[in-house]
Amino acid sequence: MQRVKVGVIGCGVISGIYLKNSTRVFDHIVEVVAVADLVPELARKRAEEFNVPAACTVEELLANPEIEIVLNLTAPAVHASINLQALAAGKHVYSEKPFALNRADADEVIALAESKGLLVGCAPDTFLGAGIQTCIKLIEDGWIGKPYAASGTIMMGNYAEGIHPNFRNFYKLGGDPLMDMGPYYLTAMIAMLGPVRRVSGSAQQLYEEITVKNPKSPSFGETVRVGAPTNVTATLDFHNGVVASLQAAKEGFGYKPRLEIYGTEGNLSVPDPNLFGPVPDFESELRIQFSSSETVTMPLTHGFKEDSRGIGVADMAYAIRTGRTNRASGRLARHVLDISLGIFEASEWDRHVYIGSTVERPAPLPLGLKYNSLEP
Repeated sequence: MQRVKVGVIGCGVISGIYLKNSTRVFDHIVEVVAVADLVPELARKRAEEFNVPAACTVEELLANPEIEIVLNLTAPAVHASINLQALAAGKHVYSEKPFALNRADADEVIALAESKGLLVGCAPDTFLGAGIQTCIKLIEDGWIGKPYAASGTIMMGNYAEGIHPNFRNFYKLGGDPLMDMGPYYLTAMIAMLGPVRRVSGSAQQLYEEITVKNPKSPSFGETVRVGAPTNVTATLDFHNGVVASLQAAKEGFGYKPRLEIYGTEGNLSVPDPNLFGPVPDFESELRIQFSSSETVTMPLTHGFKEDSRGIGVADMAYAIRTGRTNRASGRLARHVLDISLGIFEASEWDRHVYIGSTVERPAPLPLGLKYNSLEP
């Protein structure tokens, strides 16, 4: 199968794992030919590190006729605008999450793509990993009976340490816990349970500003405005009748992820949706507690248990070559965005919010795939 040429816009921290996997794991289907960043030195460093032929400007990358997919790894505030530029240039586009910061921008991206016959994709793609794919298989095969409830929790430390190079972004909309970490959980739930019908929730902001207290930080003593909720709790009603709760906060300490699906015949402990596979001794193993009270650690049915970020781009490349729909699609990301904004609105309006969008569950990956392949 002819490889699909990819250009990467945004060479910050997250680009490292994308470039590693795109050039070493999925290089049978994608070929990274150019990288670009507003800071030219960042692009040059990534090009040298991963043997990418060209480090260029965004304009040069978009004008390159060989590039079929633009991988958009820029800051959340410009995801939609870069996506629109890429689509206008005739490129398929895959973006980091969140898909956009409002529904209008998301709809404009999808409308432009569909009018041009182009594909849109968006992170997270962790649901394509061994953990969530195995959970989908277990649910579909009836291991836990009929699912009726779910519970997700992501509790994280805050960013007042100021060590992360882009820590300020985590206090803005898009870097907040619901828009930043929530998509992993919401996408995993949709992949396992289907679309969401309505939501309610409470979104709280503990502080209006924080001061960096870590003397090792280059920003020590700097005061940063907090511009988004940092503690969110939501109730989600799915179309299939499942009722789920979701807690997302970045006000505590450590990292405490948990996702469980409750069924009439068993309770499924789902591996951390921020990862691709179970992590032993990290409260992230894949287990089923049966009605007999017996708890069994389940074997994985699928591959990609290591950090495989970029698998969504590879899946899009396969989709381009075979004519199918890509799994980590723009429509899926649009539904996740709709749910997230609905939770904020439910908190503000003090009522349930019905979700206007819907989406089909992404097709599960086939069993028995060859190493690193996404097609039989």
